[in-house]
Amino acid sequence: MSRSDAPSLPATFNRLAWSNLAAQSAEQIALAAAPIVAVLLLGIGEGQSGLLQTALTAPFILFAIPAGLLADRCSRRVLMASAEALRALALLTIVLAILLGGITLPLLAGLGFTAVCGTVVFSVAAPALVPSLVTPALLPAANARIELARTIAFASGPALGGMLVGWIGAAPAFACAAVLSIAAVGCLAGIDEPARAPVPQRHPRQDIEEGAAFVLRHPLLRPVFVTQFIFNTAHFLLLAVFVPYAVHRLGLAATGVGTVLSMFGAGMVMGALLATRIMRRLPFGTVIGLGPVAGFVAALIMALTTVIPSAWLAGVSFFLLGAGPILWVISTTTLRQSVTPANLLGRVSAINILSYGARPLGSLLGAVIGGTYGAEVCLYLVALIFGLQALVILTSPAVTLARQPEMQPA
Repeated sequence: MSRSDAPSLPATFNRLAWSNLAAQSAEQIALAAAPIVAVLLLGIGEGQSGLLQTALTAPFILFAIPAGLLADRCSRRVLMASAEALRALALLTIVLAILLGGITLPLLAGLGFTAVCGTVVFSVAAPALVPSLVTPALLPAANARIELARTIAFASGPALGGMLVGWIGAAPAFACAAVLSIAAVGCLAGIDEPARAPVPQRHPRQDIEEGAAFVLRHPLLRPVFVTQFIFNTAHFLLLAVFVPYAVHRLGLAATGVGTVLSMFGAGMVMGALLATRIMRRLPFGTVIGLGPVAGFVAALIMALTTVIPSAWLAGVSFFLLGAGPILWVISTTTLRQSVTPANLLGRVSAINILSYGARPLGSLLGAVIGGTYGAEVCLYLVALIFGLQALVILTSPAVTLARQPEMQPA
């Protein structure tokens, strides 16, 4: 794309994009540092590590819907700033506890849980805020910018978190994450959020039912939600068995496993960088279908490694799993923002995040089926499930859309 063709996003949105990059980086550094600190400082084992990971993922299930209610009733900018401030406070408390020698596993888990609550609120409110900051024509470019920040943080944050703990110590690593959260709050302070009409006071249950009914009855959003739920199940089934499979079947050492897994982040960054150009040149519905189809192709390539054990094939599989689905995230976020009335955006974004609830389901399937029948059977099941999610979206009206739908009024 030439420089003259590149979309120009408003300064107030760019502040949101920078805030998102800082917030996502803070999250990934802290999530990487927490288990390292738990093992090195507290000497925990696998079972306790699993409990810690549960505490760090539970807020997505527990608080997505309440966050959506708040996002539709309050200033989204103020809500996001408050969430980041809460995260910064939790991270600084971890720093203080480490410095004073008072860090324990329950305290680390509790403060980590609190910090991730900030992540949930930010993740729900940000997509709901974007349509008020840019014109409808700029939504794909804006969402691509948001996702690029997330993918950069996702790809670099875990490694950076580990290196910070190793280089400067546990407390300074969490302090760096806290500084990033504070920077995110500062960026949000400069955003001029347009005023919204007051929301009538109703029982929260009515608001939840309204948001859920909108998604589940909408001919475009319902298959998107179902596809995403199935995709998350298959993806985390794959992740649950890949490392032992890569070591025992593909003959990879730790460095090789890490290199193959890093191809997922590389694919995400590449997809995010090319997303705006692709969405300008292909029909809108075609772009929506690319992610699930890429996931299915990736799963077939991974299943092929059971016949042709190859780290290269596994790397290509993970690259496609990153590049295709990031186009899915950008295009379906744009779709969601376009067809959802502004007063429902928070709740609809929250229901979308509930599809993450499929992740522990996929991990559990990997533990049960992999432990009983082996990793190869899991990989064949992964291909079958990825095929199902591609079928759901390819038979839906979403892939027939020639262009981005018109924005809906409040």
